[in-house]
Amino acid sequence: MRSFVEQHLADPELGPETIAAENHISVRYLHKLFSADGVPVSGWIRARRLERCRRDLADPELAELPVSAIAGRWGLPNAAHFSKLFKATFGVSPREYRSAHLGG
Repeated sequence: MRSFVEQHLADPELGPETIAAENHISVRYLHKLFSADGVPVSGWIRARRLERCRRDLADPELAELPVSAIAGRWGLPNAAHFSKLFKATFGVSPREYRSAHLGG
């Protein structure tokens, strides 16, 4: 199930309903599976997306790609919302993070 999520992180519509349907389980059961880890499904998806964005922001090969494009490629199409989530999670804005890791 988690591999399905990893493979579909770029889909902005990815959510509990999609995951449950693709894995032939109920949404309620999906939430129960994730609750064993103490992280809600949507929180786990968000964390994985933010981690992928963080990795890409530090990648020199993607230095020319705008921050908003990196967010969009991982299913976070709203740049302002992404920026707030990133800063709340990592303590710095995406631009600050990129600058610290790529110089500039």
